[in-house]
Amino acid sequence: MGISLITLLAIVLMAITTYATRAGGLWLASRFDLSERAGAWLDQIPGAILVSLVAPAVLTGGPAEALAALAVVVVAVRTASLPAAMVTGVVAVVVLRAIEANLL
Repeated sequence: MGISLITLLAIVLMAITTYATRAGGLWLASRFDLSERAGAWLDQIPGAILVSLVAPAVLTGGPAEALAALAVVVVAVRTASLPAAMVTGVVAVVVLRAIEANLL
């Protein structure tokens, strides 16, 4: 089973568009002198995007998701380590869902 030319073209064009968007944003940002306040505001955007992606799953999920989110917050605050918090969240969801399904 091979990949079609249209599919390959779509993948290449999406990759180019993604790169151009990121490079263009960096190029554009280098042209402006941002105030300290604007820089601080921009530094908060990745966290806000992450919360906007995770919050619906936590709020509409079951107890496993809520408890895993709580575990992530505790680990993130205590260790200030994003990888540790992420691993904690994944492991907590897997274990808690297994407990809910009586697999453990």
